[in-house]
Amino acid sequence: MAVKEITYNNATYEIYYDIKNPDKNRDIVFLHGWGSNKELMKQAFGSYFKDFRHIYIDMPGFGKSPNEEILTTFDYKEIVELFLQTLSSKKDVIVGHSFGGKVAILLNPKKLVLLSSAGIKTEKSFKVKVKIALFKTLKPLGLGKFYKLFASKDVEGMKQNMYETFKNVVDENFEDIFKSFDSPTLILWGKEDSATPLSSGKKMASLIKNSTFYEFEGDHYFFLKEPKKVSEKIEEFIKGWRGLDGL
Repeated sequence: MAVKEITYNNATYEIYYDIKNPDKNRDIVFLHGWGSNKELMKQAFGSYFKDFRHIYIDMPGFGKSPNEEILTTFDYKEIVELFLQTLSSKKDVIVGHSFGGKVAILLNPKKLVLLSSAGIKTEKSFKVKVKIALFKTLKPLGLGKFYKLFASKDVEGMKQNMYETFKNVVDENFEDIFKSFDSPTLILWGKEDSATPLSSGKKMASLIKNSTFYEFEGDHYFFLKEPKKVSEKIEEFIKGWRGLDGL
């Protein structure tokens, strides 16, 4: 494990990362989802893509990388961009899971792989709507400090700045961004995903012009259950896009 300091918006971020196959001249970057870390991505994909330099990143506020700021997805994109520049990464392939998928598409890689990506806004349940309304009512009364009583499991154990960050990113609608993205894209999804439903994956595939979509057995972390099959599908995608030469 290594660490680099990145300065962005007058704040300094320590980014912890791992590199595998450092002698290779093509990069595959892995971006984890909300509440996760680079170790999970390394567990799934570390044994594959032997012709690529793997770059595994703990984004600010996750894993070993600390964060004291309130951020947006676009801030995460800028921080990761600055970090990749320090490694002279050409962003050949970026693999993004869930929240990491939104950061990945903003980075505009040559080829993009989305694993159960966030970015399609879905209708909230009645229970969630009630919690949000109650929180908004109590916050002006000075009771907002009890945010953890209203918070999603996605922010359990996190500090208030990360809860505010979560609120910034959780309901983003990336449909226009998906529509405008034109690099080759592979979209992979778990059939039983309840965090980002299968319908979101299908809609995403309809919005991204140069995309192909596959379903796998499993939930939001389907790639941990079948890493070999998922990796083979990604390698097949990297080697060529509709008969075109790969990277």
